[in-house]
Amino acid sequence: MKHFLRMLIQVCLYFYCKFLWRCLKFVMRKLTGRCELQRICYNTKPGASRTMKIETSLRDSKSKLLQTSVSVHPDAIEKTIEDIMELKKINPDINPQLGISLQACLLQIVGYRNLIADVEKLRREPYDSENPQHEEMLLQLWKFLKPNTPLESRISKQWCEIGFQGDDPKTDFRGMGLLGLYNLQYFAERDAAGAQQVLSDSLHPKCRDITKEEISKFSKAEWEKKRMDKAIGYSFAIVGINITDLAYNLLVSGALKTHFYNIAPEAPTLSHFQQTFCYLMHEFHKFWIEEDPMDIMEFNRVREKFRKRIIKQLQNPDMALCPHFAASEGLINM
Repeated sequence: MKHFLRMLIQVCLYFYCKFLWRCLKFVMRKLTGRCELQRICYNTKPGASRTMKIETSLRDSKSKLLQTSVSVHPDAIEKTIEDIMELKKINPDINPQLGISLQACLLQIVGYRNLIADVEKLRREPYDSENPQHEEMLLQLWKFLKPNTPLESRISKQWCEIGFQGDDPKTDFRGMGLLGLYNLQYFAERDAAGAQQVLSDSLHPKCRDITKEEISKFSKAEWEKKRMDKAIGYSFAIVGINITDLAYNLLVSGALKTHFYNIAPEAPTLSHFQQTFCYLMHEFHKFWIEEDPMDIMEFNRVREKFRKRIIKQLQNPDMALCPHFAASEGLINM
């Protein structure tokens, strides 16, 4: 009974707030002579702040035209804006900037939805060793990461050298499908020096000096382990697939809207997503070294801590994950 009453109160509050909000919008329009879309475009700076407010306003509107505008085909955006201006009785000759601002926002909103679809399609496509294109991408990954070391055969223990679990990498792509391979290959090709350095560090982690304060916290067994062992490395390719999963979930949850709406002047593309993956790989690598885990069994703890840090950064509407490496050249357009 208590649960039912709580639900009833929540429903009543929802409709009350919704009614109150509509009344407030009506009053604001009468006072300012502008609709909510105009007020957002004129009072909010371009970027994630404006686009996300426009998206919320359109999605929560009682007008079917406005609700569906966030999912129209990119080619229909211009016509949709004309229809919105007509519905809101806004003269485009008097308010030319409004149409331009709305178009930029809708391109980002629709583009983000389409990007999710493109990424999902790659994630659902399994790696096929009978597909020449898939095989070629895999072999290119080796060439980009190990340019001076020929691969002796397609099925080989050498794959472990770049962080796969066995002699045939296809089994490691099951979780993320082709998306994992696409991201790894993009990173290795577009930022070859950076990717090779991360790979090298993952195989040969550097020793870290241990302070006296840290020594006092260790048990004798832990101290002996720290004293004898180098910093813990990780499997480059497996971590890349894991970070692909992180990037995918950030995208689908909407957390990456802040980043993409701030860096993509129009529709975010697959290249923007892959470039973001490269950034996450670099940042996770630095974070792993900073955390200095005792062993690889701490990977999930470190990854979760890293995920929370990225999400916290993305909660800032002005946030843009600003890459500083080769993969970002020509993609970022503030």
